[in-house]
Amino acid sequence: MLDLIIDFDKSLFRAINTGMSNDLFDAVLPWLREGKIWAPLYLFLASFLWINFRRRGLIVGIGLALSVGVADFTSGTIIKKNVQRVRPCNDPSMEMLMIRRVPCGSGYSFTSNHSANHFAIAAFLIVLFGHTGRAFRYAAVLWAGSIAFSQVYVGVHYPLDAVCGVLLGSLIGGLSGRWFSRHYPLQAAS
Repeated sequence: MLDLIIDFDKSLFRAINTGMSNDLFDAVLPWLREGKIWAPLYLFLASFLWINFRRRGLIVGIGLALSVGVADFTSGTIIKKNVQRVRPCNDPSMEMLMIRRVPCGSGYSFTSNHSANHFAIAAFLIVLFGHTGRAFRYAAVLWAGSIAFSQVYVGVHYPLDAVCGVLLGSLIGGLSGRWFSRHYPLQAAS
């Protein structure tokens, strides 16, 4: 059964990595993985929390950072080091079947830290601000989802790595978001 899942995962990887290859994705998706690209969004978020909620916003911002830290530690230290799945870009059996679009990391593949971390952020924010409307929820999922998808497209993760990172990050971000919304509800500063 596990072999069947792994074979399907590799086939889906090839369908995304090579089958969906196009100039737009080649130009945009490698950049979506870069933290520097998202720095203005993170700065905006920190400013928004401080300007609108002052001390509670600062506490929630720290909670958001802790949520990402827990997702990153769980994915990168606990899961990856125990599962030890080789990245597709480091797998000799995949070398001739894939396109490398970014340098390949030396670490393990399962689960995707990028997926876990960004979905931890998205889920945390959806719990806190999802009441503002569907557009916010969709935007948060689209943002984090595009980063998760890019991990597969550029060749550093298999789809199952990204999906399990999404699930892990969503669970951690959702639970921590609920805890913070219960203990530190956000009310606009006067």
